[in-house]
Amino acid sequence: MPFTQHETKQIAEANASGRPVVVFAHGFWLMPDSWGSWRELFKEAGYATVAPSWPGSPETVGEARANPDAFAGQMVGPVANHVAEVMAQLTAKRALVGHSFGGLLAQIIAAHGFAHVTVAIDPAPFRGARKVPISAPKSVRPLLANPANYGRAVTLTLEQFRSGWANTVSESEAKLLYEKFLVAAPGSAVFQVACANLNPWSQASVDIKYRHRGPLLLVSGTEDNMVPAAVTNAAFKLQRRNRGLTEMAQVENCGHSLTIDSGWREVAEMVLTFIQRFI
Repeated sequence: MPFTQHETKQIAEANASGRPVVVFAHGFWLMPDSWGSWRELFKEAGYATVAPSWPGSPETVGEARANPDAFAGQMVGPVANHVAEVMAQLTAKRALVGHSFGGLLAQIIAAHGFAHVTVAIDPAPFRGARKVPISAPKSVRPLLANPANYGRAVTLTLEQFRSGWANTVSESEAKLLYEKFLVAAPGSAVFQVACANLNPWSQASVDIKYRHRGPLLLVSGTEDNMVPAAVTNAAFKLQRRNRGLTEMAQVENCGHSLTIDSGWREVAEMVLTFIQRFI
């Protein structure tokens, strides 16, 4: 898929700056705009930043809500390939930061040599990291219970978002986050992740033995109901078999919304410190 105008502009600005670049990969039910505060912080720290869209997806939250079906049918592999293609256009050293499904994408892409350093925050599990769909979070079980959702764009209700994402913030903040950020997600990709261990050829797979992966930090919120800390720990146990440095950090009293809620800066500064060690 061709790059969007926003992507083309961000790539050109990053290359013109001569600065190392941090690429931010968003997850299900979010858009690139969800990284706005992070991008400002990293720019202040001396990095250029790029926040790719998904291939063929709308460019803004407003457009995504007006046309949710644009997400229907999107798959793990093409989304990962698109983000990797964006990174391939960058001329300076590259860090890759992903949250949730974006954390899975980050690990897939790092295992193909596109990142010099990688951070996966509350990452969706890859094949081998846990037994699913039995352990699927409550907030997505209703979506998985209907096979017809595979070909649809699916969304979360406010109650599901509150339970799965925003369980550590106030009810009023949860509602504000929902209204500001939440969009539909591709049911096909949600099913791919949830059923990764049932498919030997799953696109939600990571080559944990890739020799040139580089340093990797896995971050987990201790109160995350969408991707529990145990799931991130399972990924850590597999990833530390890699010859590259692998570290894990936990953020106390944080849920899945830790990148967008009022506590985002603590997490962002932790990630920034890790990246500064290598770039």
